[in-house]
Parts: sequence; C-alpha cells; structure tokens
Amino acid sequence: MYKIQSSISAQEFKKVAELIYRHAGIVLSDQKNEMVYNRLSRRLRELKISTFNEYIARLESNHKDPEWQCFVNALTTNLTSFFREGYHFPVLAEHARRRRGNYSVWCTASSTGEEPCSIAMTLNDVLDNSYSGPRVWATDIDTDVLTKAKNGIYQLEDLQNISEGHKKKYFLKGTGAQSNLVKVRKELLDTIHYQQLNLMDQHWDIPEQFDAIFCRNILIYFEQKTQERLLLRFSKMLKKGGLLFLGHSESIVNGKVPFRLRGQSVYYLLEDQK
Repeated sequence: MYKIQSSISAQEFKKVAELIYRHAGIVLSDQKNEMVYNRLSRRLRELKISTFNEYIARLESNHKDPEWQCFVNALTTNLTSFFREGYHFPVLAEHARRRRGNYSVWCTASSTGEEPCSIAMTLNDVLDNSYSGPRVWATDIDTDVLTKAKNGIYQLEDLQNISEGHKKKYFLKGTGAQSNLVKVRKELLDTIHYQQLNLMDQHWDIPEQFDAIFCRNILIYFEQKTQERLLLRFSKMLKKGGLLFLGHSESIVNGKVPFRLRGQSVYYLLEDQK
C-alpha cells in the first residue's frame, strides 16, 4: 500500500475547506478534520500521492482536472433512505392531487435515488399516466451516487419503509445469489430524469418551472448568505402556489426570502412573487 502522511495539518485542512467551499459552497467545520483525512487519504493512495499539499497543488494547477469531481464526491455526504421524513409525502400527494396536469418536482440532491423514487411513487399514486416524460427532475453534484441512482439497484433491507403494495408494484426481487437485491422497475425509473448539477453554478441547465422542490438536509452545509441566495433562486423555479420541502432541522427565518411556513418544514411560495 502506498504510504501517505498520517494526518492532515491545520493549514492543509484550511486549504481543503477553502477549495470545497469555493467549488460547491460546502462549509467544513474544524470538527470535520478526521473525516476529511479519512476520505481524501483514499484518493491519495489511488493517485500514489504522499502528501495533501501535493494533492492540493494538483487541484489548483488545473481547474478542469477530472480529479475535481473525485474530490467533490469524496467530501459530500449521502445519507438517505426511501420515504425518509415520511410526513412530507402525504403533503406532496395532496398538492399533486389538487393541481394534477403536468405536475413536476425537482429533487435537488438525489443522492443514490431513494428520495426521487419515493417522490415518483407518491406522484404515480395520485396522478394519471397520460403525462409523458419524467415527472421528477433529480440532480446531484456527486457523479458516483448518480450512477447508482440510474441503475436503480438496492439491498432488499433498504425497502423497510416501503409498503408491500409499493414493493410489488415498483420493484423486482433478485433470485439465487442476488436474492438480497431489488431493482426499480423501468416504468418508475422512466418517470425520473437524473442529471449532474452543482447548485453553486451560475446557470442551472434544467427546465422551468416546478410544482414542488425538495431541498432536504442540504442547506445545513451552506452558510447563511449562500442559503438565502439559493432560496431566492428556488423561488424563481417554482410555479405559482408551489411548495418547497426542507429537512427536519432546517428552517427559513429571513423575511426577505419569499416563502412562508405551511407545515412541518414545508414552505409555500408567496403569491405576489409570480
């Protein structure tokens, strides 16, 4: 195994924090020192680089280096599950039932696909099948998790929060050596469009506008000014009467942002904004 330094210095950590903030808007506190070392040390071993300074120098020398994506993938956190924070989905279902038509949702951090699949199942339950094309636009900055999401293959135990009806309707169970795996049926995957996207980019190459946006457990990684900028941009991406879903530990307290609380971490766009 290629030998690398046994820890990351305070100066190196500060530089890594600056790079990920500049590129992805993610704020790393000093308490993340060990996490950063553990995750990036794997990259150093694969690249046969012995020091973090050398790795940092490589990134800074070429802003188009493919290693930038590996750097981002290593430092993003992808904790997710099917129907996580389940109280949101009845709200989504009722909203979609009332509006019907070409109802669409943007899932801004798709991770490995559990959240967009949960959204798609919810919409399929209340909307007819006359709409062609994806109902869910699912994006993420991490290309590794997007690959898994597109494949739609999960452990059988991952489906513990899913009803038996939904399991039968939307998943195929593996057999033999793959009996512990399930695959999302093509009919459900076809309603989801997966795409790499950095929320910090000046331009988002996605359609406008959506009936609802899921941005759950993402704002906590950004500082307040970045949060406010994102919320204002989200307001432009929503149709009149649209909903914004945040994570359970997130809230909107700035009156300048055009959202008001509707329910548990669910916000509606103020009518006079559209």
